[in-house]
Amino acid sequence: MIQKIAGSMPATADERVIEIGPGDGALTDVLYNHYKNFSAIEIDPVMVSHLKESLPDLHVIKQDILKTDWQELSDAGGPIHVIGNLPYFITSQILFSLLESRQLLKSATLMMQKEVAERIVAEPRTKAYGILSVQTQLMSSPEILFDVPPQVFSPPPKVMSSVIQLRFDKPRLACTDAHLKTVVRTAFNQRRKKLSNSLKPLETELPADEFNFDLRAEALEPAMYEKLTARLEQLGTFG
Repeated sequence: MIQKIAGSMPATADERVIEIGPGDGALTDVLYNHYKNFSAIEIDPVMVSHLKESLPDLHVIKQDILKTDWQELSDAGGPIHVIGNLPYFITSQILFSLLESRQLLKSATLMMQKEVAERIVAEPRTKAYGILSVQTQLMSSPEILFDVPPQVFSPPPKVMSSVIQLRFDKPRLACTDAHLKTVVRTAFNQRRKKLSNSLKPLETELPADEFNFDLRAEALEPAMYEKLTARLEQLGTFG
């Protein structure tokens, strides 16, 4: 399974690769031997010491992944391919951090709880479709590559995992990231209501002649959220 995960990376041997949270280095060892420009980001001092002992020449960055300066890492070696097994409790935070820095990244190959991966690729009008789906699909091309059963872990978790790959190949948005997040979060905060009601907190006159606000949040394709946000920007909604 380690070889399968490492082999799913779209990076060439000379490209910049960074592993998030290598832990005891099961995947790190394979990546380190394949990529010339490879680094690992780890915050646990015990694991940092272990990695430095087992792979003395490995470039380990002792840092909180949520405080990582991707611009600085990109300046040191060009566009980045990210790989890692994400801790469940901060999976969404890491994803949003990567999306914010997408212009510096080429891809992200990530293992996470299957339920979260399914939310990322979810289609409109489904229960799984939400904030994570809209933002990730607008800012990248996500694809679930394969599932990882609990038996391959020790000890085995109680959930199924999946490896998902994000390719950062989308054009620049027609609106700002911040305003898109505001619109999407406002819409889905009351997802059972019509958009005409759920978007009231924006305190703006909605362009009802251009969009159907009788729909619920889950009915709008990601592209429509981008288009709506861009239109609200033109109308001066965000000041």
